Amino acid sequence: MIMSGNTQPKWPFRWDLLLRYRYIETIALWEGRLTTRHLCDTFGIGRQQASKDINNYLREVGIGNLEYDKYLKGYKPTGQFQPQVTQGLADEYLHLMARNNELMNVFESLALNVSNAEVLSHPVRDVKPDVLRPIMQAARQQKRLDCDYVSLNHPDREGRIIVPHTLVYTGLRWHVRAWCEKNQEYRDFVLSRFRDIPDIMDESEHGAADDTEYNTEVTIRITPDPRLTPAQQEVIEIDYGMQGGALCITTRGKLVSYALKLLHVNPREQLADPMAQQIIVANRDELEPWLFG
Repeated sequence: MIMSGNTQPKWPFRWDLLLRYRYIETIALWEGRLTTRHLCDTFGIGRQQASKDINNYLREVGIGNLEYDKYLKGYKPTGQFQPQVTQGLADEYLHLMARNNELMNVFESLALNVSNAEVLSHPVRDVKPDVLRPIMQAARQQKRLDCDYVSLNHPDREGRIIVPHTLVYTGLRWHVRAWCEKNQEYRDFVLSRFRDIPDIMDESEHGAADDTEYNTEVTIRITPDPRLTPAQQEVIEIDYGMQGGALCITTRGKLVSYALKLLHVNPREQLADPMAQQIIVANRDELEPWLFG
């Protein structure tokens, strides 16, 4: 049954139709514009079917949620918009993009029997649609963005002009990679630390192509802790799917530290107990330029 916010299931469904309704709701809310082309390109359906899906959503699911804007040539959320088949969280939109249209929380929404499985979730760092929309628009159009931002070094909001180019999910939080005019370099800006609504400005010459540190590919080489016995090392090799005794992970230079955090590996510190350490970074010297601190 489809879930309506925090209420009880309200009507039977086909799961493929539910996915399209969730897509309609997510794109409209977070991008501020939905067209039949969105559905056609994503689900491989015709324009007539896409139009029918939108109309059915408006008539049966999200009554009063969307209105057609002739200037946008698409549907936009109304002031009375209330999520019906999504939770209205930024993570739903962000993961939708990052996972090539694989919708979040689909098992829960489909009410499948997953009583024998448990998945831990991290705290949601909420981002408001009004904040995310201009960031996405500026990133796609390579435009400057006037925004207020807070950080641990500057907890009082500080005006910044940035040029965003890519949203990055580190496994724990989302940030946007952007050119910072104040520091004259590309930096990471955590999405949950933006304040108020950013203003889109003019185009900038600083795009993703010029972010050399981000575009540089770096390989992380992970091996079993050599202090383990050969038999124990073999167990670790199989655990991580290692080939030739090593797991090679290729990522972007500026994402190396994030990747190591996901692996729970500190390349600068060796734990006293190899059973706790289990894996090490075999090419630490090569990674040094990319490590935090």
